[in-house]
Amino acid sequence: MSELYSNSIFWFEVEKIHPNPYQPRKEFDPGRLSELADSIRQYGVLQPLVVTRHEIEREDGGLSVEYELISGERRLRASKLAGLMQIPVIIRIGEDNDREKLELAIIENLQREDLNSVEKARAFKQLAEEFGFKHGEIAKKVGKSREYVSNTIRLLMLPETILEALSSGQITDGHARPILMLIDRPEEQMTLFKEVLYKKLTVRDAEAIARRIAYDRVRKKERAFDPEIVELEERMSEKFGTRVQIERKDIGGRVMIDYFSNDDLRNILMLVESGEEGQAGSPHAMMHAYEHSLRENETPTQDESEHAVPEEETKPQEELEIDEESEIDTEAAEAGESETQNMQLSSEDEDDLYSIKNFSL
Repeated sequence: MSELYSNSIFWFEVEKIHPNPYQPRKEFDPGRLSELADSIRQYGVLQPLVVTRHEIEREDGGLSVEYELISGERRLRASKLAGLMQIPVIIRIGEDNDREKLELAIIENLQREDLNSVEKARAFKQLAEEFGFKHGEIAKKVGKSREYVSNTIRLLMLPETILEALSSGQITDGHARPILMLIDRPEEQMTLFKEVLYKKLTVRDAEAIARRIAYDRVRKKERAFDPEIVELEERMSEKFGTRVQIERKDIGGRVMIDYFSNDDLRNILMLVESGEEGQAGSPHAMMHAYEHSLRENETPTQDESEHAVPEEETKPQEELEIDEESEIDTEAAEAGESETQNMQLSSEDEDDLYSIKNFSL
């Protein structure tokens, strides 16, 4: 029976063929399906579909036959759109049908370059986890290197939002790989993703940013760990809604703030300006509080403590200086008052000279 059906071409009703549950492709472009349907109306199905035959025992004791698609789902869908009643198929017989169906479906779609990177990654992962394929074996099946298979599967470590953008073509495989480098820094990863998405960064620019972030991360590990700086970075990043780095130096330091649009830059400026007005929780207030805590935590050195003069010993001299200054100020004030009075008197005398009472008719 197997030899009778194997590799022979038959014509079956379209409705009797069920889709492949192991089909790696999940999305079908309606426009391209319509174009394929037009071609099928004109030329027919040029390449037969590949199916497996299943005999299922019914409750009444009889047998029903079903056919499950291995490869050719686009042709099946387009044939339905074209209104065909029957299509040509090849029945494939195998000992491990599930494994063979997935393998053939992946290979066919890869050869046609119909799968996007996310679909490839999920198919490779399914081959490895459910069917026990090693990465090297998968690579031989699809004509790629083992590293290609491993790196493609690693794409599934990205967040679902980034995977959706990759599936829809908003970002490319080349963009996804530098974003994947920041898998242990989710906030910075999303920032880089948004920059790629909205600023239309090139792959080279994305790689340069990812390398810079990785380099900064290594430098942070090398220098002394300051938990308060880390806390400030996290709080300011949350406040600004973007990545913030604080680099402390021997004298002062610098704050680096990432942004990916002019609106972001304006919002950051507004937050900084609002912080100058003293609002609690503002970036300006955070840095001011941190500087204040640093000043409070500063302790005098040994030399300074040894040369420090007790407050009680200096108090009498301070009081003496204050008394002397107050006496000098009192004398100066009295002298000033007498001089002012003399000036007022002389002024009054001058006024009297021109008074009408000094003139007679």
